[in-house]
Amino acid sequence: MAESVYIETSVFSFYHERRTSPAVIAMRDWTREWWDGHRDRYEVATSTAVLAELDTGSLPHRADALAMALRLPAIPVADEVREIVEVYIKHRVMPNDPVGDALHLALASFHKFDYLLTWNCEHLANANKFGHIRRVNALLGLHVPMLVTPIELTGGR
Repeated sequence: MAESVYIETSVFSFYHERRTSPAVIAMRDWTREWWDGHRDRYEVATSTAVLAELDTGSLPHRADALAMALRLPAIPVADEVREIVEVYIKHRVMPNDPVGDALHLALASFHKFDYLLTWNCEHLANANKFGHIRRVNALLGLHVPMLVTPIELTGGR
């Protein structure tokens, strides 16, 4: 059975990114490399929360990113997931934004994804936060997905 990947909003956004700074171009290229060349090795899904984020965003490439996300299975946000989000916020695992990073982490944890794929290196793919996430998920009896960027699932450069 293939490993599973929950794809959060930033991945769809960076695939279609148009800014020209070297760092952004690198992130866009790594995202495209993973999506176009490595995605088929995994069982991938996103969520209705990602679809809602992309649908209400103001990015110039919003429609393209949303169309891309709509091609994947989208997990709905259950009440149990909302309760996990509240615990994350209470224990300062994530910022006080119930429809942001905490929700993506709760979805990936609750549904036991092997990986949460993101470009959010401040709140999600951040080694300094992983111990705190692991401790809180252990208290809740939840699986802990690996929090990774696309480059980490391509084998690097």
